[in-house]
Amino acid sequence: MNYLAHGRLHLDQPYFLAGTAVPDWLNVVDRKCRARSKKALPLCASPDECEAQIAAGIVQHHADDDWFHRTEAFNRLQWDFTRQIRDFLGKDSGMRPSFLGHILVELLLDSVLMEDDPAELDAYYNALKQVDGGLVQQTVQRIAGRPADRLDWFIGRFIEVRFLEDYPDDEKLLYRLNQVMQRVKLPALPDNFVALLPTLRQEVRASSAALLPVHSS
Repeated sequence: MNYLAHGRLHLDQPYFLAGTAVPDWLNVVDRKCRARSKKALPLCASPDECEAQIAAGIVQHHADDDWFHRTEAFNRLQWDFTRQIRDFLGKDSGMRPSFLGHILVELLLDSVLMEDDPAELDAYYNALKQVDGGLVQQTVQRIAGRPADRLDWFIGRFIEVRFLEDYPDDEKLLYRLNQVMQRVKLPALPDNFVALLPTLRQEVRASSAALLPVHSS
């Protein structure tokens, strides 16, 4: 699951919402810094309500991902996307097809959600504007047991840039995908990769109900 799918049920709890985004934010800021459920759980009982909500959101993120990655729909789409991408890019495409097959299911699910309810994305960002990024960073550092020095800065950039808005547009999504590829040190995708995206979008839309939990704990 990606940002909106993780957070859409928690828009009335800004710090919980931020917690659901923390593991993905850390993948950008510092992949060696991990906010794991085991370390977050004790802080869920913190007398500081904001700190407790951040920790609970982190735990929710991992529970969501565990459920999502076990679903038949995700696994079917992931392997189908991997095959289509490998066929499109050719036999010398390395590890890109399997990596892309995974993340495209997640990104395109967020795209379906914001296409179906554009106001939900605005509500998502407006809720995050209420969050003190410094407090999130401090809490994450307690959980991870190491510095997360750029997290406060990145939360501000995340809200300012609103890159989730790019997902419904094929060319903008390709640009965002290539930013990810650069970050994980994989070769960039060619411009003609956009030709494959409409088919993948349709497949995610057709399975979107099976990719979303009925409720969240």
